[in-house]
Amino acid sequence: MNNQQSIENKQLISQVIQEIGKVIIGKDEVIELALTAMIANGHVLFEDIPGVGKTTLVKTLAKATQCSFGRIQFTPDLLPSDIIGVSLFDLKQNMFTFRNGPIFHDILLADEINRTTPKTQSALLEAMNEKQVTIDNTTYPLNEHFFVLATQNPIDYEGTYPLIEAQLDRFLLKLTIGYPSSEEETTLLLKENLNDAIHDVNPVLDAEQIRQLKQLVISVHVDPMIVEYVLKIVQATRNHPKIKLGISPRGSIALIQAIKAYAIIKGRDYCIPDDVKKLVAAVFSHRLILHARYKMQIEAANEILQEIVENIEVPVLKK
Repeated sequence: MNNQQSIENKQLISQVIQEIGKVIIGKDEVIELALTAMIANGHVLFEDIPGVGKTTLVKTLAKATQCSFGRIQFTPDLLPSDIIGVSLFDLKQNMFTFRNGPIFHDILLADEINRTTPKTQSALLEAMNEKQVTIDNTTYPLNEHFFVLATQNPIDYEGTYPLIEAQLDRFLLKLTIGYPSSEEETTLLLKENLNDAIHDVNPVLDAEQIRQLKQLVISVHVDPMIVEYVLKIVQATRNHPKIKLGISPRGSIALIQAIKAYAIIKGRDYCIPDDVKKLVAAVFSHRLILHARYKMQIEAANEILQEIVENIEVPVLKK
């Protein structure tokens, strides 16, 4: 990727962020990270309180990238067939036909994923990993740019089925939108019609451009010193007294993939140490298994990771 191409990609991404920013005020960093996961072929788990704009963000992202959008409200009575679809017998044709479920979209919002049973959760999570579903011994591929953004409430645990560690591992990033600032919320409240705001968003990326960005991620250069830096952080999680089970090799690979995609978002064809520092919490926090006394502390994992990063020397790359 030459310098001109890097500049063009950065401008394209900036346009996407600008369009989404028309609706999601003051959250450019979250938008950047959601796009990072998208072009890294990963998925996002939003752990946030209700009402901060998670659904609106996902809808707006779909509009700006010209992707089809589907939404599933997860409830205790939801069945796997409600997600992936079902085979029905057609009397006219005297044969079974497959009726697609909402999973057959480019961008899927899995709302309150921890509200449904583990069996139904697994139906979605398996599809996220394999990018296909199998029904009655027939395999159906999902959309090429299949991208799941799931939400869960970090406060209300009553009547929920928390995702187990192996399932959390399917998400590349865990993000939080958080409250807007006073100025941002003032701007939001002064909008005449919030529902119409999404209609004003202009499409920027198309399927082919998304495909090209994903291909560019593969070619992003990662210096061996960056790899060593990542491994030092990983090793520190495996030896930390507050951590019961540290980051696995799959987690290490996920961080490398994420920083490569983030470099593209920033208009570079190479990674820098700041990319690692920026993404380490988003990639690692939901993968750590803490000792029991710390496990229920929502901020504990992020604080531990911050402590680890602060105690590891940042590499200086050779020019």
